[in-house]
Amino acid sequence: MQRAENSVPLLLATLWLLLLVPLAQAQSVTPWFEVETLNPGLGPTPNWLDRSTPRATMESLLRSAPTDPEGLSRAHLLDLSDLAPEDQAANGARLARELLTVIERRAVLDWGQILDRPDALDARQTSSSATAGMKRRSLLVWEIELDGIPAAIRLDRIKPAEGNPVWVVSRQTVQKIPALYAAYGPSQYEELLPEGLRRHAFWRLMWWEVLGLPLLVLLAGLAGQGTAVALRGIGRHATRRITRAAFRAARLPMVLAAVALVLAFGTQTVFVFSGRLNSVLTPLIAAGFVTAALMLIVNVIEVILDQITGFDELDLTRQQFDEARTRATRIAAVRRILVIIVFLFGFGIVLASANLFRTYGFSLLASAGALTLILGFAARTILTNILASLQIALNQSARIGDRVVYKGALCHVERINFTYVQLADWDGTRLVVPVSEFAATTFENWALKEPEMLRVLKFKLAPEVDIDRLRRCFEAVLDDLDQSDLDDRDKSSVRVTGQDAFGIDVWFMVPCRDPNSSWDTACLAREALIARLTRMQADEGVTIFPDIVPPVDSVASSRAAA
Repeated sequence: MQRAENSVPLLLATLWLLLLVPLAQAQSVTPWFEVETLNPGLGPTPNWLDRSTPRATMESLLRSAPTDPEGLSRAHLLDLSDLAPEDQAANGARLARELLTVIERRAVLDWGQILDRPDALDARQTSSSATAGMKRRSLLVWEIELDGIPAAIRLDRIKPAEGNPVWVVSRQTVQKIPALYAAYGPSQYEELLPEGLRRHAFWRLMWWEVLGLPLLVLLAGLAGQGTAVALRGIGRHATRRITRAAFRAARLPMVLAAVALVLAFGTQTVFVFSGRLNSVLTPLIAAGFVTAALMLIVNVIEVILDQITGFDELDLTRQQFDEARTRATRIAAVRRILVIIVFLFGFGIVLASANLFRTYGFSLLASAGALTLILGFAARTILTNILASLQIALNQSARIGDRVVYKGALCHVERINFTYVQLADWDGTRLVVPVSEFAATTFENWALKEPEMLRVLKFKLAPEVDIDRLRRCFEAVLDDLDQSDLDDRDKSSVRVTGQDAFGIDVWFMVPCRDPNSSWDTACLAREALIARLTRMQADEGVTIFPDIVPPVDSVASSRAAA
């Protein structure tokens, strides 16, 4: 017991030491890089040039262009340690101008991340952050893709032996400026433009961007229209059905690809637009290419499936195609799952390639999950319908070709799409019902489980009618029908189900083999039965249909209306 009590202070002391060691190591890191001299070939630094904080350095780089067009003073904002002192003046000014051009054309700076403190300590960070309370000597400003690899625009805090620490563009960034300028600097076509068009207009845009972007969009639209016309013309000369279907499936994806190609060529090869426009155009171009590729894949797969299955050429309402209805519904579900997977895959590619969440404050929305909530709320109806369509397709509660009674309408299921179910009414009209509403509403499915069913013909007849004679008449009616549409004749019957002051209720049970054709069979049986009973009443003088006299009030009102 005594030994356990002595071990408690020892354990606490050990834990205290483990906590102090990282803190001591963190405090021992010098909050700057120490050098002997900083850019000795540039001469004295101008007094107006502020390099005390990361934000002050970036402001000096961006806002001193009118007062320092040659970039001689801005060269002090770069770490030129890799250049010989005699080359720093000439090459430093050129590198400063090139870096400013690259930043204006490719970067969208988030000034909230460029701190205005000499130690670059971010007081807004929570205690759980890895850099909470830490003085930094290097700060990432932006990343620009260079040959498929991100090139960092970074600031370093450097202290010369005979001076105060200052923030300058890092030596590694300076090494990459020529390559960045070659990739994103003015193109040869831009240099041919008049000087007036290359001046700044507004919103840090140049006049050639303000005038050229609408023309480029118009040219992209004309390219898309020309692609559609060309594909339509080629498709007309196709002799095989699958070839014509393939051209129809590829028309819209190729139009999108043509529009995106013209925009990409115009904004990345012919001209290089500024960072503000590029941050919008790059996601749109990436989305255009990805959408075109994925739509082409999905459409081609659907054409192949249609050719293999051939469901469009079959009347799936017939009983012999019961298995085909199941396969058609399952294939429709596979198509929807494929489209969802392709959409998510393409959406991820667009987000990864467009760097969307680092522009215009989207990083805050993304980190907090607010953007996800906004998109989810806006698309909640679409997502609900998509999930409901998958539910119907997977549980087979309604298959393509099934005969259903939906809200009193006799229809058969024609299509189960992403957001709606297409029902064909018996008179040829189409009902378009949202999938979520269709799945949440009770409906009759005549083709579910056992296909055989009884159709009931309900008649109001005179009380003195001969029931046995009605049975013989009904059997004669069934004999005249197509026997392939009838089920076991033993299931047919005639039943008196009720009576009132007007007569008796007689039900005639018609056994039907196929629920999808049972309605037509019942209509034919009703027509033949009425004709036989009417002829029997006229020829033999017997009363079959009751003589119902309308109420006195109804007669008086009809006479008054006349």
